[in-house]
Amino acid sequence: MKKYILFDHDGVLVDTELWYFKAGERALADIGLAVNKDQYLLDMSQGLGTWAQARAAGVDERTINRQREVRNAYYQESLRTEAIEIDGVVEVLAELSQYVRMAIVTTAKRADFQLIHQERQITPYMDFVLVRDDYTLAKPHPEPYLTGLKRFGAAKEETLVVEDSSRGLSSAVAAGIDCAIVYNDFTGSHDFSRARYQIEALAELKEIVLNAT
Repeated sequence: MKKYILFDHDGVLVDTELWYFKAGERALADIGLAVNKDQYLLDMSQGLGTWAQARAAGVDERTINRQREVRNAYYQESLRTEAIEIDGVVEVLAELSQYVRMAIVTTAKRADFQLIHQERQITPYMDFVLVRDDYTLAKPHPEPYLTGLKRFGAAKEETLVVEDSSRGLSSAVAAGIDCAIVYNDFTGSHDFSRARYQIEALAELKEIVLNAT
């Protein structure tokens, strides 16, 4: 049985991956650059993102920094206006809380995370939240999940990571923690062959938690 769950956030607990991509796409379109979604997904799997394509196209860092702020504004606009709930998440967390302790380990910025959770009932089920500001090296490096283990005082064998991307999976594998990949339309093309479990919905986690050896 697992005693702890470390959840990724975007694409796992809230449906935000597409809107983050679209915000970056829109910011680069403002300077005349079209983003290739397949390349974005490949870059994302390696811990890169929107700006890799901009740099490859010769966009200078000053412009990238300016457009990053534009992207951030577009993304927060989407967080305020788009439907980003994933059905059943709160109910699943309520049930899981009877068996395990839970936390979130995310690459989200603190400001974005706080905006998302102003009126949602997800964080009350979490012992703690680690956002991008809380560790030095981002996924796919193992540091985020190793930091989560340390905060819990948990053994790797007692813990399950829940992810939706190959970048997050790589982080969990490098940290030596079993990972369950939950299907997400946006990242569904990633290679998840190293995942211990692959599931369609978070409701399947209870069986994994109770029966894991």
